[in-house]
Amino acid sequence: MNILVLGGGGREHALIWKIKQSSTVNKLFCLPGNGGIDDLAECVDIPLNSFDLIKNFIKDRKIDLTVVGPEQPLVDGIVDYLEAQHIGVFGPRSMAARLEGSKVFAKRFMHKHDIPTASYAEFTEFEAAEKYLNQQHDGPIVVKADGLAAGKGSIVCSNICEALSAIKSIMRDGVFGKAGNRVVIEECMTGEEVSLFVLTDGKEYGLLSPAQDFKRALDGDMGKNTGGMGSYAPTPVLTPALLQQAIKTIVEPVLEGLKADGILYRGMLYVGLMLTEQGPKVVEFNCRFGDPETQAVLPLLENDLIELFHATILGKLGEVRIRLKSDYAVCVIAASGGYPDTYEKGKVIKGLDEVDHDVTIFHAGTHRKNSKFLTSGGRVLGVMGSGPTLKDAIDRTYQNVSKIYFEGMHYRKDIGRRVLNSFFK
Repeated sequence: MNILVLGGGGREHALIWKIKQSSTVNKLFCLPGNGGIDDLAECVDIPLNSFDLIKNFIKDRKIDLTVVGPEQPLVDGIVDYLEAQHIGVFGPRSMAARLEGSKVFAKRFMHKHDIPTASYAEFTEFEAAEKYLNQQHDGPIVVKADGLAAGKGSIVCSNICEALSAIKSIMRDGVFGKAGNRVVIEECMTGEEVSLFVLTDGKEYGLLSPAQDFKRALDGDMGKNTGGMGSYAPTPVLTPALLQQAIKTIVEPVLEGLKADGILYRGMLYVGLMLTEQGPKVVEFNCRFGDPETQAVLPLLENDLIELFHATILGKLGEVRIRLKSDYAVCVIAASGGYPDTYEKGKVIKGLDEVDHDVTIFHAGTHRKNSKFLTSGGRVLGVMGSGPTLKDAIDRTYQNVSKIYFEGMHYRKDIGRRVLNSFFK
C-alpha cells in the first residue's frame, strides 16, 4: 500500500514512525513533512489548504490511504473533499470536526446532551463580555477563543483583571484573528487533567493509553500556554474507576449524542478531561491525535496502525481488539529560545547521533541542510523514552535530552515527575 500523511510536526513524525512498522506499507509520503520525517517518507512541499493539489498528488502517486494529522484541514473539510473523490482517508468530516473547530459548538453540544463540563457564557461583543466579567466574583476564570488558535486559544486567568485583559487581546486586538470573533468564558475547573484517546468508526469505539500533557512553558506549570512541552502515558491519575466513570458519563454520551444529531464521527476523538471533585468533566475536544501526547501514546500501541485505520474507515472497529503494552513512555519537547513568543530559526542541532538506540527522536520544527539538521519552529524535537516503570521512562528520556544541543534550546525538567512522586512512592 502507498500511504500519505498530511502534516509536518512531531505528531505526524510519530504517525509515520508507527505506520512504517506495518507490513502492508509499500511507499510512504508526507505533505509537507520535516527534516526528520524525510528519513522515513518522501516529503513534498504542498500546502495543506491546497485541496486540489493534494488530490492530484494522491492520484498521481496512487495513494491507497491518506491520514490527516492537523486540525485545520479537518475543520476546513479535507475529508469531505477527498471522500467525494472516492479517496480513502482517515479523519472526521468537517461537521464532526466542529467539536474542536468551535468552542461554542462544543459547549452547546455538551449542554444539549447533559455531558459534564464547566459552566460557561458565550459572547460576540467585547462590551457584553466585559460587563459579564465585572459581575463575577473575583477569582480564577478561563477565557477561550471560539475557533482554532494552534492550541493557545485557552487562557487561564487568576482573576477578573487578567480575564478582562484576555478578552481585550482576543476580541479587540485580534491576537488569534477570526478565531477570536466569539469567546467563551467559563468557570475554572480544578483537578488533574487527562488526555483520553477514543478511536471510533461512528458505531464502536476503542481506547488508547490515557496520557497527561504539559501545556505551560516552564517547570511547575508556570509560564505561558504552549502547544505542549511534553507528555507521558499511561497516567495513573485516571484510575480504573475514574476511567469507567468517564466512559459512562462522557465518552458514550458523546458518541450517542453525535448519532442523535445525525453527525457521523469516524476517526480519533481526543477528549481532554478534568478530574474534579464531582468527577470527570470535559475541558475540550480535539478531532485528531494530540501533540505531543501521540509521541508517548503510539509507542505503547501493539496493533498495526493501518489495520486500525482501515477498520475505522470501513465501520469494522468492533472486529478489532486494541492491544496496549504495559510499559510507560515519556516525551520531552526541546523548544527554541523564546517559544511560545518570538524565536529565531536556523540553529544547528547537535548530539542527535549520540542518543541511545532505544530512544526515539520525533522531529517537529526542523529542516535538513546538507548533512545537518537546523531548527525551523518553536517546538523543535520530541525525545521519547520508554521503560517498564514510569521512573525508568523518565530517567531514560532525560538522560538523552541532555545529549542534544542547539542555541537557545529549553525544555521542562519535570515531565511526569510530580505524578511519579505522588503515585509511586
